[in-house]
Amino acid sequence: MTMPMLCNLSLKDFRSLSSAVLEFDNPTFLVGQNGAGKSNIVDAFSFLSEAMASPLMAVFDSRGGLDSVGHQRASRKQPSNMGLRVELENLDGETRRATYAFELRGLKSYGFEVVREQCSVRRRDGSCNWFDRSHGVFRSNTDSLQPALEANALALPLVGGDKRFFSVFRFLTMMRVYRIEPAVLREMQDLSIGVQLRSDGRNAANVWREIEWGSPDNWQMIRDLVKEIVPGVIDIRPKVYGDKWSLELTQKGADAKQVAFEARNMSDGTLRALGLLAAVFQPLSPSVLVIEEPEATIHPGALGAILDLLRHAGRFMQVVVTTHSPDILDASWIGEGHLRIVNWKAGATRIAPVSEASRIALREHLMGAGELMRSNALTAADFSASDPPKIALFEEGLG
Repeated sequence: MTMPMLCNLSLKDFRSLSSAVLEFDNPTFLVGQNGAGKSNIVDAFSFLSEAMASPLMAVFDSRGGLDSVGHQRASRKQPSNMGLRVELENLDGETRRATYAFELRGLKSYGFEVVREQCSVRRRDGSCNWFDRSHGVFRSNTDSLQPALEANALALPLVGGDKRFFSVFRFLTMMRVYRIEPAVLREMQDLSIGVQLRSDGRNAANVWREIEWGSPDNWQMIRDLVKEIVPGVIDIRPKVYGDKWSLELTQKGADAKQVAFEARNMSDGTLRALGLLAAVFQPLSPSVLVIEEPEATIHPGALGAILDLLRHAGRFMQVVVTTHSPDILDASWIGEGHLRIVNWKAGATRIAPVSEASRIALREHLMGAGELMRSNALTAADFSASDPPKIALFEEGLG
């Protein structure tokens, strides 16, 4: 079966993005200067995933409210309507293409309401199931769907249990963003904290245990990659201390003696690499794996193994990476299609493919993406327009 695919993500007045469409390859690398808005793009993945599992009000509250998430224009005191849209392919053996979108409006009472929400699932046999909710009216060609909806609640989390919309719901729910925090991995970890890796890696030891017990092939691949990343490593495994877990590395020391040390004595780079390995090989694979700056605190000599890990992950899930590292982009397999340039222009974040000059250099192997970045020649196709084009979030004529 063809791997599920996030084709594009459209953002309307979400944080620093006034209007943007991000198209994906696999992996996709987001490259841009500090403050350009890469982290705001990343937060869109977290926002969508959390909105499928938690009340929308709680998702906003964790980010400081709608005013903090909506795009602020200098000429307006209140943010404009905020909207997101995704286009998906090959979600299961029957689904050919699916879309999901919603738009929200802030209220004077500091609350918000759903202006419109829409989902369509087109199957290979030509059939289509859809729902379209607009200004409080819910319509669908699936007669059994009659959700009771609050004005500030999304419909998909309620109807996502229906088999006709479950594939979209599950894909969005399983998107994961990782910012591995070495300081968190140094701490002793609770045994019963779950087998899906937390965003900062705080349950990595538990995830490692599950991989070791449940997937010997993946466990061996992890051990091989660790040996490439950390010189002299012989083995790595979770270690139990009562109801707590930690990670233990065994290295070859002086006179070929083996030296074991725990997570609290490991370097930041080692811990971050171990967290990335847990993210890729965890038992519940993400649909989209988003990693921020995987190169942070990792020695350049180990980045080849990290790139191998990201490329391997792309065989089973969609991978999105933010990076500032020319060493990451030096990989010979990274071409123009893998790159998106993020920039700040006229008070908003813009996203674009690489410029024609950069494409020529990459196609003709004149320079790699890392070399172009070092020479400030990895440029975007077009940031010249004063205003980005308006995007259409919804399909018309479904019913």
